[in-house]
Amino acid sequence: MLTKFPTGLRGVRSVVPARYLLLAVSVVAIMSWASTVSAADPAVSFENDISPLLEQHCIRCHTPGNEKGEISLATISDLTENGYIDPGNADGSYLIELVEADQDGEAQMPQESPPLSEAEVALLREWIDSGAGWPAEIVVEERSKADSSWWSLQPLKEAQSDVSIDDFIRRKLHEKQLTLNDAADRRTLIRRATYDLIGLPPTPEEVEQFVHDTDPQAYEKLIDRLLASPHYGERWGRHWLDVVRFGESNGFERNVIINTLWPFRDYVIESINSDKPFDQFIQEHLAGDVLAPHDPEVAVGSAFLVAGPYDDVGNQDAAQAAQIRANTLDEMIRATGEAFLGLTIGCARCHNHKFDPITQRDYYGFYATFSGVRHGAVELATPEAKAERQRRLQPLTKKRQELEQQSRELRATVLARGRSRLAAHEANWTRPPVDRTGTEDRFEPVRAKFVRLICEARDGNPGTAVGFRIDEFEVWSTEEEPRNVALAANGGKASGASRQIEDFPNAYGPQLAIDGKTGARFISAGDRLTIELGDAAEIDRVIFSSAKGESNPEHRKFEFVADYYIEVSSDGKEWQNVASSRDRQPVNREGHLDVRLWRLEASEQEQKEFAELSRELNQINREIAAIPPLPSVWIGRRSAGDAKGPFHIFLGGSPQKKGNEVVPASLASLDETVSPFELSAGTDEAKRRLELARWITDSRNALTLRVLANRIWHYHFGTGIVDTPSDFGYMGGRPSHPELLDFLAVKLRENGWRLKPMHRMIMLSDTYRQSSEFDAGAARVDGDARLLWRFPPRRLSAEEIRDSILQIAGKLDDRMGGPGFRLYHFMQDNVCTYVPLDQHGPETYRRAVYHQNARASVVDLMTDFDQPDCAFSTPNRAETTTPLQALTMLNHSFTMDMATALAERLRGEAGDESAAQVMRAYQLCYGRPPSGSQSAACCEFVEEHGLTALCRVLLNTSEMIYVE
Repeated sequence: MLTKFPTGLRGVRSVVPARYLLLAVSVVAIMSWASTVSAADPAVSFENDISPLLEQHCIRCHTPGNEKGEISLATISDLTENGYIDPGNADGSYLIELVEADQDGEAQMPQESPPLSEAEVALLREWIDSGAGWPAEIVVEERSKADSSWWSLQPLKEAQSDVSIDDFIRRKLHEKQLTLNDAADRRTLIRRATYDLIGLPPTPEEVEQFVHDTDPQAYEKLIDRLLASPHYGERWGRHWLDVVRFGESNGFERNVIINTLWPFRDYVIESINSDKPFDQFIQEHLAGDVLAPHDPEVAVGSAFLVAGPYDDVGNQDAAQAAQIRANTLDEMIRATGEAFLGLTIGCARCHNHKFDPITQRDYYGFYATFSGVRHGAVELATPEAKAERQRRLQPLTKKRQELEQQSRELRATVLARGRSRLAAHEANWTRPPVDRTGTEDRFEPVRAKFVRLICEARDGNPGTAVGFRIDEFEVWSTEEEPRNVALAANGGKASGASRQIEDFPNAYGPQLAIDGKTGARFISAGDRLTIELGDAAEIDRVIFSSAKGESNPEHRKFEFVADYYIEVSSDGKEWQNVASSRDRQPVNREGHLDVRLWRLEASEQEQKEFAELSRELNQINREIAAIPPLPSVWIGRRSAGDAKGPFHIFLGGSPQKKGNEVVPASLASLDETVSPFELSAGTDEAKRRLELARWITDSRNALTLRVLANRIWHYHFGTGIVDTPSDFGYMGGRPSHPELLDFLAVKLRENGWRLKPMHRMIMLSDTYRQSSEFDAGAARVDGDARLLWRFPPRRLSAEEIRDSILQIAGKLDDRMGGPGFRLYHFMQDNVCTYVPLDQHGPETYRRAVYHQNARASVVDLMTDFDQPDCAFSTPNRAETTTPLQALTMLNHSFTMDMATALAERLRGEAGDESAAQVMRAYQLCYGRPPSGSQSAACCEFVEEHGLTALCRVLLNTSEMIYVE
């Protein structure tokens, strides 16, 4: 095809191919555009030159809210408003003065890295001189080490359909010129598999049956039998409870026991036993109460949110209270991110995550999502159970309301009469009301050996006379130089029922009222305080207080007497009234005044009528109390007020420094693989959690699937393909077999997020079934056996050790579910104390998963063998070896009791012949018979030291607590 040049090229006419014409026109256009751009654009680009410079050298310290950096360099206004730059005048800009090196090559900034190069300073100068252009849409932020291209954030890679676990393992081994070990023998294999799936040793009968089973499918049948055992959920439920930081006390200073969280433990065990799809399981953790509000067996799953520690001190300072609330939500955010996503989202609380692509906006999107959750127990029952209880309560409640109404009417009649004569009464109240900082009563001199204060009404609650405080009670003599004869230093003795705490007797005892000190005080458990003087003395006044010298005497911890009288006695039997509060004004015009008027105005008949109404009311209340309450479960309360918002980024993590507004949303770094969500600020609290739960469990969310698949592998082999099971970010481990991890994650998804098919696939592999035999040559190449050239042997967990000892001794109580048992003595006051039990009775012989684990508590044997403190998630348990372990196992009363029980079992099952007893003992403890030399040595030991001593030795052997 031929064409003509455009008429704009006058005087030139030619015939050329069209493709050359188009090329020529394009070149002309590009040259024209380039000359225009170079003439209009500045030589320094903020986005390409200045922003990266600030990111690299400055923004780490100089971010919004970072007090360390004093000012922020995130936006142009931060610099201009603080006088750091003068656009158009680099020489007059303070920023240049800070970053330019002096004659010695030193610069004031940056402080924690080398000075800027001359070229970099020149760029800053040129940028400022050209007007310091800074596009409004650009905010300078420190870049994380990893971005959205990080390996764990990518979609799953499908493997070939005919590939197996062993293919991936052998490929890696081949690269290192290694091979799998031969298969383990059957005794080893059944012991390994049984502990792995149910956390208990196989019985001797199970071992012998499997060893001699000629069915080619014997091993497959073994795995199926173990997966069908209810003990499977107890074993793998314990793994999950570690991950979700399940603990039954709130931690922090008070560390109060929580008695209503055990249903969550039972829910976990039952869910795992039933092979509940794990995506559903996760959704129930985050929003079970939303998915099925009327089904307690589902709603209980949301206890995950409040299963961690929280501070319940209740700080009165608003700023501190806000910080505590922020800390509480932070704990939920961290638990969610680490358990399900394997991401340390909490590191973005104060600033953008320095290592992973997680921003503060991401973090506070989660904050807004969980904002309506408060710790606490709520009634959790089916509609039918609620209706049945209401049916039983209705007639009693109606009767109670009628009695209460009659009592109110009678009381109102008396009080109305009293108020009509209030002026006459007030004429008798000539003295001021009691004063917590010091109340004095004077009276005619009287000789006394005993003085007592009797409370008729407490100022904080005039309806009771119990619970008043006294920090000092002074009794003054009439001597020329009066003395406080009540003082303990002067021979005084105080008595009176006081509030008691078990671990600190007399912490609030009456002796505090006469020690001459303030600060600590007597807290009454009765209505009186009695002082016995050292010697009888003539006295004429008393002074007493509950808040002497305190700056906030109105605080409730200083509750005092409101109405009282003072009595004296010479023998402690006959008493004389010398003073009272009857002539004092009431402490307030509400409750105390009403108590006074009732006492003054009620006739004898009215008092009898009121007493009868009270008696009937008490009877009705007893009948109501006899109706069992609905179950109360620690799933947390929902607060619409807390969830209302608006929500902001907290600069530097401080609730007092609010940045941009945020709304509930998903993590931006996964937007390319999972459909994101962003909800409006007014979205219902329940919908926020539900949307997050659905996003986390989206079948395209490779991160959740990888994390879960890795956890399964971790608990089978002792180390995950990623050896940091809750951190798949930059600071976590790298996968030893990345293709295998994706293969497992895909299989997990194909199996409907169910664990049991995954167990079966893993445990049927040659990799799992190989022996743990050591090879020095292979160990030099792969000392930790991460490449799995052998099966990694392991020590039993603390729970497995205790459960095994109980089963071997024939004492294991295999009851499932319900409230847990305690291996500590619990004591509570303002704070709680947990003292390990020296003796473990039969009531504690259940599986350890049912122990009521309290945070920061020490439990003999369990703690020694690395049972973790449930204050934090424990995705990977420690395995230490210490002298204390041997000492505890050998000498603790529990081991001694179990050795005695095992000896009794052996006598009952093997008779009195020592060789038969030794044979049975080995089968129970090790799953094998003894060798000839072992049998002979043990029989000789029994002859010399007794069967119980042998049992004690066997329970302390390494072979019993290690699995190969």
